Amino acid sequence: QVALVESGGDLVVQAGGSLRLACVASGRTATRYTMAWFRQAPGKEREFVAGISWGGRDTSYSDPVKGRFTISRDNAKNTLYLQMDNLRPEDTARYYCAASTVAVLTSRRELFRDWGQGTQVNVSS
Repeated sequence: QVALVESGGDLVVQAGGSLRLACVASGRTATRYTMAWFRQAPGKEREFVAGISWGGRDTSYSDPVKGRFTISRDNAKNTLYLQMDNLRPEDTARYYCAASTVAVLTSRRELFRDWGQGTQVNVSS
């Protein structure tokens, strides 16, 4: 099991602005985890945002964020990032990082066992 702590949110950003989220992992960090960001808006299901393979070579994005968000990781620092550019009001949600021991890149929420507590992103119009 790995513990995940997100940061970088918990503030209000204007539409068109940028924000970078970080997620630091601790615990069993020697395991090769596939990592991802999910988000959940009030009254909505938690949805996949972006994922990255253990080595960082492979990434995937949901259609709403493709071209605006960039996921990356620094395994030496046990840190996952989400660079969010050209933010829109519909990006307002609580953002969670998650870790999966599944070797292939996946967007399936049920395959991610370890989750952080989330960080709130609010985008004003």
